[in-house]
Amino acid sequence: MVRIGKDFKFDRLEASGSLGDLGTLLPLALGMILLNGVSPVGLFFMVGLFYLMAGIYYRVPTPVQPMKVIGAYAIANYALITPNIIYASALLIGAILVFLGISGLIELSKYVPKTVVRGVQLSVGTLLLVKGLEFIKSPPQGALVPEYQFKLAEIGLWNINLYLVVGIVSLIAAFLLLENKRAPAALIIVIGGFIIGLLFERPSLDIGFHVPKPIFFESMPSLSDFATAFFLLVLPQLPMTIGNAIIAQRDLAHNYFGNRAKRVTYRALSISQGLANIGAFIFKGMPMCHGAGGLAAHYRFGARTAGNNVIIGSFFLIVAILFGESSVKIIELLPFSILGVLLFFAGAELMTMIKDLREKKEFFIPLVMLGITLVSNLAWAFFIGIILAYLLKYEKIKV
Repeated sequence: MVRIGKDFKFDRLEASGSLGDLGTLLPLALGMILLNGVSPVGLFFMVGLFYLMAGIYYRVPTPVQPMKVIGAYAIANYALITPNIIYASALLIGAILVFLGISGLIELSKYVPKTVVRGVQLSVGTLLLVKGLEFIKSPPQGALVPEYQFKLAEIGLWNINLYLVVGIVSLIAAFLLLENKRAPAALIIVIGGFIIGLLFERPSLDIGFHVPKPIFFESMPSLSDFATAFFLLVLPQLPMTIGNAIIAQRDLAHNYFGNRAKRVTYRALSISQGLANIGAFIFKGMPMCHGAGGLAAHYRFGARTAGNNVIIGSFFLIVAILFGESSVKIIELLPFSILGVLLFFAGAELMTMIKDLREKKEFFIPLVMLGITLVSNLAWAFFIGIILAYLLKYEKIKV
């Protein structure tokens, strides 16, 4: 074990925790690379840099995730959403978040009731858990998965779905190793996943020195790209970013780390995400945020210091710089069923945050928000949750 002060520790648990959020990060990142044409060099470079800078500043584990509304919409409508529209959305939302942070307007978040924060955490946790189970069952549409079943039949073994078997075995292994400090769960199953991928795939890699080219030297987004990005991607994303990546993120960090998380403030989270997205525009990455689900994942699998950020940030930077455009071939080796296991535990960890609620009124709001999220989206759940929370403060209104 190596320790630098109290804020940076480098051991097996930090390494395991650093891998905990790959289930959220990689599916959307790969989708935007393979379907929308986002630059793998720029994307992985900026993810690595954001992880490093966030760890150095906040001094506690701090997640880096794709902005889910933007990523999901872009992938679902890949024929419409070009790379330049995605880059434009990063600049726009980055500028808005920097403005909210510098102006202090983001401090209005302190008036969001705790029950609404718990509702965001319960809703996001449920979505992650369900998505994790879906990934364990079968890969997402468009994912590149080695044809394990065909290759097993080729060598005379049973006609089984090895994809599902890998997911179930990894899920059981994660349960058994969850509290094991000598063989941390995420570290074991992720390394095992890469070994399985290498058994069936031999990726051809372009090894060298690669750095992302600034967008100014290539084709800049047009005014039409910015307009499309603002109305289709940025406006739907903002409520979720404020609710999950700022309000819920700050709450969870202070719950986990107490005074060590003193730098994790509404303003700091808003500005750090804003600057990261401006950087993502310049170097052609994807829109990024923090997020309570990501923090729960890192914590669940062992991360307790910012050494977590240094480990995973360095990994993505090395992959981007060393392998360039071919870096995506390395990431594709990891079976999606294992990413599903990571998502499952991240979701379960986040859902347990409602344990500090006591009264029936308090539980009512998160449950209503969860229902709205499942039938609509988190943005509507967030707004309706705030209205409900303030209405239920009047004693005459009972549930």
